[in-house]
Amino acid sequence: MPETVSRTSRTASTGCQAPAPALGARPRVPAPSPYPRRFRSRIGVGAAGGFYPAPRRYDLFLCGSCPRSLRISITLDLLGLRDSVGTTLLASPSATPDGYAALRRAYETTGYHYDGPLTAPALRDRWSGRIVSNHTSDILRDLAGPLAGEGGAGPAALRPPHLIADIEALRTLLDRDVTPGAQPSARRAALGRLDRRLARRPYALGEELTASDVDLWVALVHLDDPAELLGAPRLGEYVRRLGEHPAFRSAIQAPAGHAPATGRSAGVMASGVSVVSVASC
Repeated sequence: MPETVSRTSRTASTGCQAPAPALGARPRVPAPSPYPRRFRSRIGVGAAGGFYPAPRRYDLFLCGSCPRSLRISITLDLLGLRDSVGTTLLASPSATPDGYAALRRAYETTGYHYDGPLTAPALRDRWSGRIVSNHTSDILRDLAGPLAGEGGAGPAALRPPHLIADIEALRTLLDRDVTPGAQPSARRAALGRLDRRLARRPYALGEELTASDVDLWVALVHLDDPAELLGAPRLGEYVRRLGEHPAFRSAIQAPAGHAPATGRSAGVMASGVSVVSVASC
């Protein structure tokens, strides 16, 4: 019987975290660590340690209530990688017990006597059963780089070489200032800058959709208070416009067994922007 896992929680580094096993599960020695362990191998040749790109070699564990998982899900669709990279969506433990059991096996295969929490997103190598990475930014880079050439849209489709520095800079800004934990004054200033930027271009970095648009859109739909966009009408229109794109629209439709939208991510965006329903993680 698969172990039962209590309600997931958000961590600063990964996204969804499954706590220690429930009462009655097999004992662990030593006691589980409360901190997630980072696995940060990369897809590639040579320095990646054998994790080279191959169709259907890799799959992903994603949490249906996690902003980081939402970034990855949208990226998979934009790159046409759904047939090449599989996904296991984790909802509540009672709804997806097999998914949690598979995630535990992957962590235990990767780390000898692994005693830490289980976290998602996580990229797994199906051939060895090991976790390649549970670091979201690295996973996104590999999806848009080496893996995009294996049945997808091709390398650089979302990360053009001449824009990589700008993509990383905007991601840093969003992770620092456009999050529920950011200082309100810093968040207002960042939203104002982003709104003014969209006065000159349709997308975050110019005329073409890039990885920065995935990062920006997900950050905006997870604002604590949708009314924060009242003073940023271009951002509100941007959220609505990208929400009509098939990759973004399908990502916010909760699969069967996943909790409905709650808290900060449910509601009507300001200025006529359509309802965006994403369960908080």
